[in-house]
Amino acid sequence: MPDPEAKTDMDVKRTLRQLTGALVVALLAATAVASPNAIIEESVVLLAEKLNGRKAELSADRPSLYVLIDEILLPRFDREFAAQVVLAKHWRSATKAQRKRFIEAFYQALVRRYADGILEFDPDRITVLPFRGDESKPRTKVRTTVAMDDGSKVTVDYDLVKRESGWLLFNVVIEGVSYVRNFRAELDAEIRSTSLDAVIARLESEADIIADE
Repeated sequence: MPDPEAKTDMDVKRTLRQLTGALVVALLAATAVASPNAIIEESVVLLAEKLNGRKAELSADRPSLYVLIDEILLPRFDREFAAQVVLAKHWRSATKAQRKRFIEAFYQALVRRYADGILEFDPDRITVLPFRGDESKPRTKVRTTVAMDDGSKVTVDYDLVKRESGWLLFNVVIEGVSYVRNFRAELDAEIRSTSLDAVIARLESEADIIADE
């Protein structure tokens, strides 16, 4: 008999969708005046309102799904800082034009890569833990847990940076796995084997961006 505790491929895929949903929540999670924890709590409410009764519609209409995410995310995500951290040493050697193209291409590709996760979003699964950071410092972390179908809980940490406008998101860590570190390793290997221009072009293609001549 099969092991009843063994996860099927469908179980694994469902779990991954739920976790990417948590990541999308993180990407939508910043407002100019809120405290770090309030940022996450308010964003959960906002996203639930935006998705209410529209999941089937948005699943069939990808452009509208991207627009919804972009409207909420763009003012709340530090695109330049996230891009700089991801490129690491390649940022220092990049030209101004390359940096500009990478920031836009990386952001748009990120939105599209994690868009499916938003359709799995369930606000009742998310618990924001008591804040233990220091709001006087330039960076902080908000810790949450996300309940899985099997009753287990997954830790999701949101890294934010303080700007004049308030706290902005730049990284998400799921069960100790940082999306910034993952992208940095992935893109570093790709840049080494091809070039920064090739990577930018690939991201632009993934995001359907027409590069400026």
